[in-house]
Parts: sequence; C-alpha cells; structure tokens
Amino acid sequence: MANKDLNKAKAAKKDEFYTRLEDIELELKHYRPHFKGKTVLCNCDDPRCSNFFRYFTLNFEVLGLKKVIATCYKNQDVDLFSHHECERAVYQIYEGDKNHNRKVDEDEIEVKYLEGDGDFRSKECVALLEEADIVVTNPPFSLFRDFIALLIKHNKKFLVLGNKNAITYSEIFPLFKEDKIWVGVMPMTREIYFDVPQEYIDEGLRMKKDRTIVKQGDKYMARSPSIWFTNLEHDKRHEELPLFKKYTPQEYPKYDNYNAIEVSKTCDIPCDYDGVMGVPITFMDKYNPHQFEIVGNEDTLAIPKGRGYVNGKRLYGRIFIKRRSAL
Repeated sequence: MANKDLNKAKAAKKDEFYTRLEDIELELKHYRPHFKGKTVLCNCDDPRCSNFFRYFTLNFEVLGLKKVIATCYKNQDVDLFSHHECERAVYQIYEGDKNHNRKVDEDEIEVKYLEGDGDFRSKECVALLEEADIVVTNPPFSLFRDFIALLIKHNKKFLVLGNKNAITYSEIFPLFKEDKIWVGVMPMTREIYFDVPQEYIDEGLRMKKDRTIVKQGDKYMARSPSIWFTNLEHDKRHEELPLFKKYTPQEYPKYDNYNAIEVSKTCDIPCDYDGVMGVPITFMDKYNPHQFEIVGNEDTLAIPKGRGYVNGKRLYGRIFIKRRSAL
C-alpha cells in the first residue's frame, strides 16, 4: 500500500504543470470567432492563480463571452503549487465588467464551494461541463485519456494541452482518424515551458541526464513535448501541404512487414505515389483532411512486430496515410 501511495504522489507531481499566459495567448488568438456568446469552462484550474481563467477574464469583452467558469481540485489556498490537502474545492464564475471600469474587480467574480473534491469527473463538475460550450485547460497528463473521453461523451468543443505522444494512445488516435480531434495551430516542434513545483525542479537538477528542467530567464521551468488538441476549426488545418518530391523505390523503401513505403520526413511525402505511406507522428502538424486520409497506425492496423521495419531495422512509431487525390 505504501508503494502504491508513493507512486500516486509521484504521478501527482508530474501532473502539476502550469501553463504560461504567453503560450495561452499565442494559441487562443487563432480561435476568437468561436467564443462569441459562449460559456467557457476551465475545469482543471485553480481560478485564483490559473492563467487560463486570467486570460478569459481579461479578454472577456474582446471575445464577447457569456460566462467563464473555473474549478479546482481540493484547493482553497492561493498557492500555485498546492498539494491538494484540502477536502473541499471551489469554483469561480465571471460574467463580465459590471461596473464598466474596464477592470476585473474581485466583487465581480462569484466564488462558490463544491461539495466534493473538484475532480472533473465528479457529478457536480460534470454538471458545470454540461453548462459550458467550450472547455479550455491543461488537464492532468496522467488523466488525459479520461479527460478527452469525457469531453467527447458530452459532445463539447475544446482546446486543451497534452503530451505530444498522446496522439498515439489507443483511446485518442481513432479520434484523429474519425476527424473528431486534431492538432492546434502551434507547431509541434515548438517547445512549451511550464511552471512546476520547486521539488520537481530540484529532482530534475539532481539528475544530470534529465533535460526536462531548463532555465528560462531568471527562473527554472519544465520543458515538455506538449501540443494543443482541439475540435475547433482553424485556418491552418485546411492549408495544403506542398509536395515536390517524386517517388523512387530507392529513396522510399517498402516496409519488411507491411505494404507501405517509408517516408521519414513529412516534407518528403512524394507527390505522385498512390499507395499507403508511413510518416512520423509530426505529420499531424500538417494534416489536411481534404488532402490526406489517415489509414491507421501500428496498433489499429495490427502490424506484425508492433512497428514498421525496413531492411531489418525497427523504426519509430508511424502513422499510415494516403493522398486524397489518389483515392
């Protein structure tokens, strides 16, 4: 039992990644028309220190919002890195600048207590979810599957941060294939830095090979291979990927264990190949559903040995696609 509790504690620390306001602003500026007249829920945030709640309250009138709701998990202390020791949680509601002084005043934010612990899966938090039109937050990495499943079940629009590798999760990848979720505007190659608890920083610095902790300006932050996941339309999703290269068997070998060619870089996708191609997961950054069809990945296609092999060499995970013009 002690080991089980210790593992839970470690997982909780790794979930405490707090998003910078600048990263929120860089992504959210591409979705402004979606928010007019809408209620936004930030259901994995302490509203008193969440940059998501801060963004939406500061930009309430600009976005033309109806309401902003933010909930937190077992946290009544104004502390970004609370250990969630309190057994009650709160949620806050903001409905705009009532006194027209162009500021967010404390008396304009309604504070309410939750009966439970504020878990986004709880009955009362799901009731708030049902009230909302769009969910925007950074959910716990360890609960990402559960979080997305809940949003899909309740047919909600969303824009959330998650680990890049979540694209390959057995619960998430089919949603990409079915066009129910896609990658946001921020390039997958751009690094995101998060505020994290001091003990997480100390542990990372002690591990000399750990490159997760980096110094940004005068403070240490955590670097994570994170991207935005959404089902809100944006212009980048419909940009056509220019294809210049011609197919040759020498440059594009076939897999030993699957009838497809290996394309190691998205920019090298041939313009004249009609069959199935294996591409890296970073292809999703350029995925245009009108230009390409997602055939599957190693799991959904049940590829022998679990990965693609070329000349006996095991490759990194691949997504298998076809050009729409070839269908």
